Amino acid sequence: MSTESTEQPTQDLREIRIAHSPDSDDAFMFYGMATNKIRVPGLRFTHVLTDIETLNHKALNEAFYEVTAISFHAYPLLQDKYAIMSCGGSMGENYGPMVVSSKPLNPEDLGKIKIAIPGTLTSAYLALKIYNPALETAVVPFDQIIPSILSGEFDAGLIIHEGQLTYASSGLHKVLDLGVWWHQQTGLPLPLGGNVIKRSLGLPLMQTVTRAVKASIQHGLDNREQGLAYAMQFARDLDPRLANRFVSMYVNERTIDYGDDGRLAIGKFLDMGYERGIIPIKPELEFIS
Repeated sequence: MSTESTEQPTQDLREIRIAHSPDSDDAFMFYGMATNKIRVPGLRFTHVLTDIETLNHKALNEAFYEVTAISFHAYPLLQDKYAIMSCGGSMGENYGPMVVSSKPLNPEDLGKIKIAIPGTLTSAYLALKIYNPALETAVVPFDQIIPSILSGEFDAGLIIHEGQLTYASSGLHKVLDLGVWWHQQTGLPLPLGGNVIKRSLGLPLMQTVTRAVKASIQHGLDNREQGLAYAMQFARDLDPRLANRFVSMYVNERTIDYGDDGRLAIGKFLDMGYERGIIPIKPELEFIS
């Protein structure tokens, strides 16, 4: 693995497809690989950009991509096909997905209304259902949740991605930050998304690709200005200051490696979902270093 190499004929390279969200934090994470700063002899990395809920369902129904970002909520459903990379995860450190509303509400009011959610396999939804399994929800594409609240279609919505930083500029009110709630309950970060890799590649190649992803994340952190400039093309509605803040929230030292408490948090999060009947399959975690 290196940051410099001579080009090899395309037909001689094994293609590794890496699927991730078209968000500034994921773009920053894969900046090194997408711009060929990080290369692996014999491999060609291609990037597929799709929203996270679509990736959850693709991994579940097709196991199509060699590497894919998923919501941790989805992992038990596809753990027979994929293992978790030890790098590339997004964790909310006393912050995370939040419920926002068109008018001031208390968390207790959420039981009286229907909440727009970005998908039933998202980690945001799992956290919300652990918080209160009786809440009524309806699926709305993540980038349409804030507009659907503003239009009056829903009184409240569960927001992810950049909406966590921009909702107030739309005149919306924070009702509940699930990352704060989770930390109060457990003292742990809230697991949101991670990268998983197909088991059918075999352990040596799984480890090689994981090292490449880790090197790409480190390259972005070591070359922050260039990485942010690349990521800005994916920074929906964020100026450079907010984009830098958003990337800092979800690409940091924990993205290099979850750490013991990060692994503990993932296990606890999924175990709670299983024990409460939200996840139908007992989680069995395996991390590829």
